[in-house]
Amino acid sequence: MHRPVLLGETLGLLQPRPGQVAVDATVGSAGHAKVFCEKIQPEGFLLGIDRDPQVAELAARELMSAGFTRGKQFEIEVRRFSTVDEALARRRIPSLDLFLADLGVHSLHLDLADRGFSLKRDGPLDMRMNPGEGSAPSAADIVNGADEPDLARIFAEYGEERFARQVARAVVRERQRCPITTTGHLREVVAAAIPRRFHPPQVDVATRVFQALRIAVNNELEELDALLAKLPGLMSVGGRAAIISFHSLEDRRVKEAFRQLARVCKCPPEAPVCTCGRQPEFRVLTAKPIAASAAEVAVNPRARSARLRGIERIRAAQ
Repeated sequence: MHRPVLLGETLGLLQPRPGQVAVDATVGSAGHAKVFCEKIQPEGFLLGIDRDPQVAELAARELMSAGFTRGKQFEIEVRRFSTVDEALARRRIPSLDLFLADLGVHSLHLDLADRGFSLKRDGPLDMRMNPGEGSAPSAADIVNGADEPDLARIFAEYGEERFARQVARAVVRERQRCPITTTGHLREVVAAAIPRRFHPPQVDVATRVFQALRIAVNNELEELDALLAKLPGLMSVGGRAAIISFHSLEDRRVKEAFRQLARVCKCPPEAPVCTCGRQPEFRVLTAKPIAASAAEVAVNPRARSARLRGIERIRAAQ
């Protein structure tokens, strides 16, 4: 079962109200979306987006089971969230009032071995959110095809893995013996490459390497950057947006994007005094990121690294 992370905190931040247009850009199992749909009725509409067709279909079933009408009260689309502007334009929706992106991996990905994300269940080394997206490379393609410096860069940059070079060297050595095609095989290689005394006590030693590959396979940071660039232009005055991230690479991007939006002065940094006379168009709602409570982490350990940030549009573009 997939539990929505920081549900109460997200509702408190976004304050959904009847008649609003809501976008859940990572709809998953509709845990957040079901509550949004309840709060924005009557006359509200929720657009749910998910990159994974299997997960999107699950969300649609969940919302219909909860009594909501597809096509009238909600719709689900399979697409990357970086294209949310296209989804809104196609439906002739000029702006949104409520926006959420939960950047965590869906429990379906972690619990089903054949998707290639799991550290606990051996399966094909895939990790593609949507295997049907053209010729996108799988994790196995990268592991067996990238050269050693590129692998080390991926593990260090996307996974912040301290032993990136040692792991890359071990991967290249092992794939010369036989291709690395399963999650279990890769985990064994990573575990052997990292000195035992540096294995974390409560987290799988291969977590950072798996994270790095998932990010590389799905271009996750580029997708997030594109979303953050488009989001301000999609928000109505009074509209609120929230993003839940699960590692520092994502959280830093969200923090900086929101901070820049809330800046009052738009003059060049080298200007000695402000001459633009602008007023702020956005207000940051979270001085610090909101973390899951100890009680939530106790029932949902995957929430332990979740960080929630929010922003509100307070004025039209000048």
